[in-house]
Amino acid sequence: MTVQSGRRERKKAATRQKIADTAMRLFLERGYEAVGIREIAAEADVAVTTLFSHFASKEALVFEQDADFEHRLARAVTGRAPDEPLMPALRREMHAMVRHCTADGAAPVWRMINGSTSLREYEESMRLRHAESLAAAVAADPGLSRTPTACRTIARFVVDAHALAREAADPEAAVDEIFGMIEAAWESTAP
Repeated sequence: MTVQSGRRERKKAATRQKIADTAMRLFLERGYEAVGIREIAAEADVAVTTLFSHFASKEALVFEQDADFEHRLARAVTGRAPDEPLMPALRREMHAMVRHCTADGAAPVWRMINGSTSLREYEESMRLRHAESLAAAVAADPGLSRTPTACRTIARFVVDAHALAREAADPEAAVDEIFGMIEAAWESTAP
């Protein structure tokens, strides 16, 4: 059974990736608003119901790594060494996320997102969800002992650092500059 479920999961992942890649190609070729769900499904050679079993909305097709980013932020908290401070772990993860989102070829995607009200709204709701998830991970760590408000505030700062840094002329330097401020805020909340 393990082999079958492994193969099934690989096939699902491959189908999901094919749908996402097809959608992004069509969006970049013709514009986000000009492409419909049925066109994406037909081009990816899947049923519309299959597309929706992998993506909850058209906007989710653009942010196909949304869940991965959310989990990576939480893992930066929960997966760090017992003696590692929180902020260096979050800074390291944010550097990786910003590098991913500013890699060659990313600029047209961000122009598309910035040009669409529905994509900007989706990104904002996604960032709020990521911040809540990160805040929960921070609050659950008994070694950090901060108030829920401090955890939520820091989480929002960290998540917003991504958007601010990816728009900067030097994204890597921006992450470091922003985290200097975040670290000072975090230290000010120490009991």
